[in-house]
Amino acid sequence: MKQAIVVEGLRKQFGRREVLHGIDFSVEPGSVFGVIGPNGAGKTTTMRCLLDIIRPSGGHVQVLGEDPRHAGPELRRRIGYLPGELFLEQRITGRRLLDHYAAISGPVKPGRIDELAERLDLDLDRHTRKLSKGNKQKLGLVQAFMHSPELLVLDEPTSGLDPLVQQEFLAMVREVRNNGQTVFLSSHVLSEVQQAADEVAILRDGKIVTVATVDALRETALRHLRLTASGITADDAGALLSRVPGVGALEVLEVGDGVEVSAVLEGGIQPLIQALSMLELKDLVLEEPDLEESVLKLYGMPGNGKRNGAGRKPLEALKGAGDE
Repeated sequence: MKQAIVVEGLRKQFGRREVLHGIDFSVEPGSVFGVIGPNGAGKTTTMRCLLDIIRPSGGHVQVLGEDPRHAGPELRRRIGYLPGELFLEQRITGRRLLDHYAAISGPVKPGRIDELAERLDLDLDRHTRKLSKGNKQKLGLVQAFMHSPELLVLDEPTSGLDPLVQQEFLAMVREVRNNGQTVFLSSHVLSEVQQAADEVAILRDGKIVTVATVDALRETALRHLRLTASGITADDAGALLSRVPGVGALEVLEVGDGVEVSAVLEGGIQPLIQALSMLELKDLVLEEPDLEESVLKLYGMPGNGKRNGAGRKPLEALKGAGDE
């Protein structure tokens, strides 16, 4: 089966400013592919090139086996699209608006719209001008999913949604993937992509830093280690643990007849376990891999697991006001 999306050497310029610098990636059919990066990284521009909303300045794009520049409405009916900034007709109910979209996008199974609206807790009979940002986002999700498209292109899909609805959205993504549909979504929130995606492209300043599976990112992610051990000096404990591959930021303090140790571990844990078997452990904490820090490291930025600003995690704090 052909790949659902193929992007080769994609470039985009706006005037003298190039915002995509020859990016390459491909998306397998029946998978969920996530693009993560701060605002201004090029996520939205990439999606608009895939959908022929804007034309690339260079490179090659193929979507569902077609060149989107020449495929026309037939290709668009096979795609469900949620833009990052959703503008809705104000003098109409959600139900009538979805009926209008259904006439454009193609057949929608009877009851499908009401099913999706119920799952997202959306009142379809309210006028769109009276809807909150979150409810407008729900309406956008219904129009993207309702005709069971082969490909879903979702730009920041959980923006404005409360946590319970976000979880329902992730369940919908898993269902369409299990149904053989392909999902291409963008986000600046790593946890969202981590839960939904099979493969992730990390985008920064119009360039792809890496493309990897979530499992591969987890294998290279940082784990925080804390332990206390007795019957050993700080010098001996430091010498033992410093020889373990992947151990860094090692701090050892003598406490009573033993030591307190803190460190970070990158990579596999088997060498660490072998080293720890030589210690008389009193307490041991090895945290889950921190993908947030792993991504920040790929960006070339320090990540210490602490929150920045008003309770935001480090990657979220990268958000800026630049165009994408």
